[in-house]
Amino acid sequence: MSFKSLGLSDPLLKAIEKKGYTTPSPIQEKCIPVVLQGKDVLASAQTGTGKTAGFTLPLLQILSGVQTPQKRPIRALVLTPTRELAAQILENVKEYSTFLKIKSTVIFGGVKQGPQVNTLRSGVDVLIATPGRLLDLIDQGYISLKDVEILVLDEADRMLDMGFLRDIKKVLALVPDKRQNLLFSATFSKDIKKLAGGFLNNPVLVEATPENTTAEKVNQQIYHVDKVKKRAIIIQMIKEGDWQQVLVFTRTKHGANKLCEKMVSAGITAAAIHGNKTQGARTKALAGFKAGTIRVLVATDIAARGIDIPLLPHVVNFELPNVPEDYVHRIGRTGRAGANGIAISLVSHDEVAYLKDIEKLLKQKLPSGYIEGFEQGEAPKEDPNDKKPQNHSPRKPRNKSGGSNWGKAKSNNSGGRNNNSNRRTTNK
Repeated sequence: MSFKSLGLSDPLLKAIEKKGYTTPSPIQEKCIPVVLQGKDVLASAQTGTGKTAGFTLPLLQILSGVQTPQKRPIRALVLTPTRELAAQILENVKEYSTFLKIKSTVIFGGVKQGPQVNTLRSGVDVLIATPGRLLDLIDQGYISLKDVEILVLDEADRMLDMGFLRDIKKVLALVPDKRQNLLFSATFSKDIKKLAGGFLNNPVLVEATPENTTAEKVNQQIYHVDKVKKRAIIIQMIKEGDWQQVLVFTRTKHGANKLCEKMVSAGITAAAIHGNKTQGARTKALAGFKAGTIRVLVATDIAARGIDIPLLPHVVNFELPNVPEDYVHRIGRTGRAGANGIAISLVSHDEVAYLKDIEKLLKQKLPSGYIEGFEQGEAPKEDPNDKKPQNHSPRKPRNKSGGSNWGKAKSNNSGGRNNNSNRRTTNK
């Protein structure tokens, strides 16, 4: 299967070639022809499957096939849950429309609205937006959605999780009844199906991967550890493994800040991104992480949406999410675009129930063990690192040749991927 066989125009094929892509992903194979036919789509696609191109490419072709009005009203609206994801989609739209006369822009909160308003005044064909800023500018009279032909809800499950249902309904009331609708979600929950049933018109169901499954290329590893030793473990993993690009997840903003501080104190370049950070700080941190000047990015779930790094090798769950679906989103940051990746989860005594919920969702037992010198304690304790530095050095697991093997744990389970395992651990 080639992109040309999907019915894409020459300018788009030229842009695809410029990006270096040769073969469409499964979600692109299934989505592009259906969208080009003008049909509504309900798509299940996890991050890293190429879903953005799955709707962006046909959307651009549809818009370019009709003469653009002189005033350039908004003809396509892409609604996303976070600023980072919105910015990433705009980057894709601009790259794919390099050889088309299509104008696009993005709007989101956390930054001054002046430059966004000025761009809108000059007219755009494609608008990517987060719900809050979109409705704010609509209320101020800067935006009209009366000419929207295509509406895209991307990562709709996350938008519902973040409480955007009311905002979504407000937007739906402002767009024309006659339009094409595309809804993308990593999971098909009851709420998603209810939302889809309310505005999609005889949608074509597209599934790139089985529901609620994790990326096939991700080697998932679980370590049962003492809660008070987590920071020492992850710092040692990064140093001994010589990891140069690591995305670490915490449950709270405070936890992200604290872990980031410990990383920097240990001589590891790190930055934290979460909802309390300014948009400028988040953009700078993400740019540094992509460029390699920042080695570790510590993030909360909401802030990490939209992070798109094709060859990200390592994701670490410093803390497991209390919502099992978020585990799928987290580890989907690695193992993207056909590349292999490692997702490590540090599980303490008080997180075992979260692990069971995740395994229930995935319908598989994940490979697990514990690290010598960092074994799980009887119960969670207060972290002494918050009061005074530790004076002891934790034991370092090594293989027979003396080299470190972080991220290559042995497992006594066959339920998860573990193809390159040779690291010495004691299995549970």
